[in-house]
Amino acid sequence: MTIPAARNTDPSTSHAADEFMSASGRRAAQQQMTAKAVECYPGLTSLELSDKTSMDRYVLARRLPECERDFTVKRGPSRRCTISGRDAVTWWRPSDVIQVQPTLPGIAA
Repeated sequence: MTIPAARNTDPSTSHAADEFMSASGRRAAQQQMTAKAVECYPGLTSLELSDKTSMDRYVLARRLPECERDFTVKRGPSRRCTISGRDAVTWWRPSDVIQVQPTLPGIAA
């Protein structure tokens, strides 16, 4: 089942863009590129992936959750992004085992 990218409450232009992206094959191509980027650079944030691959950061931000639904990438723990300095989700290959280290106040890791 294909999940529409446009919500029911979105304007008709969003629905038209959704149909175009699917029918033209652009969405599928972007999803493949996104999954390949994560395969090559696991554990990065979407902004870091954009920096490494020169893919548009907003294309990555749209396609990563779609790839997660298709099980081609896995959402990991958040950490401080080396580019923005803000906490951001990391993205991993489906086969990666992610171990999150618990942090306790006052105890250095």
